[in-house]
Amino acid sequence: MAEKRLKGSCACGQVTVETRGEPYRVGVCHCTACRKAHGAPYSFYAVFPPEAVTVSGDVIAFASSEKVRRYSCSKCGAPIYSTYFREDEFYVYPGSFDEIGAFTPTYELWTKRREPWLPAFPSCVSQYPESRQKWTRHEPE
Repeated sequence: MAEKRLKGSCACGQVTVETRGEPYRVGVCHCTACRKAHGAPYSFYAVFPPEAVTVSGDVIAFASSEKVRRYSCSKCGAPIYSTYFREDEFYVYPGSFDEIGAFTPTYELWTKRREPWLPAFPSCVSQYPESRQKWTRHEPE
């Protein structure tokens, strides 16, 4: 069986992203930092090892906290990925990919900040009022 490969890009197409294989985990975050960084009520991400992600094009980085670095296209500003805590995980944003429906979240973080009109995601078997209490590569464990 061939390795799963997905391709995508930023809004202007100057930055491209490709992932190989399956992500460690896929989640949704409603924290204030994610909401502000994306200008949306939540962030949706698929977490991959760095060796499974190729990004081409000019990106800019900023630290939205002492734990998170976010990377966006230097031309259009579209968010592409982020790193959290350490550089050994890439949080790639599924909205950047050409294939719709390639990722399904299995957990939600910071649900206490979820918009009151937004119901829980039915595919999320784990929901946390704040961050996950135990740091693991996969969710659910």
